[in-house]
Amino acid sequence: MDFLYASQRETQNSHLADLYGHINVSFEFFPPKTPEMEQTLWQSIERLSKLNPKFVSVTYGANSGERDRTHFIIKAIKEKTGMEAAPHLTCIDASREYLQAIAKDYWQNGIRHIVALRGDLPKGMVKPTIYAADLVALLKRVADFDISVAAYPETHPEASSAKDDLDNLKRKIDAGANRAITQFFFDVEQFLRFRDRCVDADIHVDIIPGILPISNFKQLQRFASMTNVHIPVWINKMFDGLDNDSETRKMVGASIAIDMVRTLVSEGVKDFHFYTLNRSDLTYAICHTLGVRPKNK
Repeated sequence: MDFLYASQRETQNSHLADLYGHINVSFEFFPPKTPEMEQTLWQSIERLSKLNPKFVSVTYGANSGERDRTHFIIKAIKEKTGMEAAPHLTCIDASREYLQAIAKDYWQNGIRHIVALRGDLPKGMVKPTIYAADLVALLKRVADFDISVAAYPETHPEASSAKDDLDNLKRKIDAGANRAITQFFFDVEQFLRFRDRCVDADIHVDIIPGILPISNFKQLQRFASMTNVHIPVWINKMFDGLDNDSETRKMVGASIAIDMVRTLVSEGVKDFHFYTLNRSDLTYAICHTLGVRPKNK
């Protein structure tokens, strides 16, 4: 039995080793609200920048203060690190003229990649007249931006059906989007079926899986309830009894993410977008295990 276990472990480790140098990563951050959060953010950016991500993105809120912080952080990332920095841009509470002005400012400051979204609708706010596909078209009229858009393997919560949601994704791609980044998920088979449906719908851009490393399970449950993401029963069981054990939660979360990426790589996926929640430790450990390493200078 010991020999069998050792053989299985050796096979698993060999498969992980095969991933080395074959995975591309990108990272998402959000604007900090306090000086302490800002310090954590920059520590995370500095550490994760060593992994040579294809790009990093910064989210964009519905209020003007958070929007201004996004603009500042994006420009600072580019200036301080040289990484490709991709701001989120949403249609919420924004006119076409306002969006055009922001796009022109980004282009003039050397920002070439934008994540174009409709955006989450705050309670009580009327739905916008501009949607993500309209925003993609607007950006392409301003300049030849590299544009990422959102995709939903388990269907957007506001979509009337999975087909309508896929049709909306196709409108965004047809308007000029270069790739789609998915909402986080934990059912790998659901993602693979979604990718097949994209091909059937004549969507032929990269569908990049969004990976959310789990460190706080209760927080994850809140996120999932808002985003129509299914948490499998087996994940619930893995985190049972760990409410007051943050270190074990991190190890469990890392194991889940590593297994997901390993399975997706076996299905031909090479690019992964990590939702960092502005923390570097768990994401860095996962990427390191998967063979994403700093390049020698």
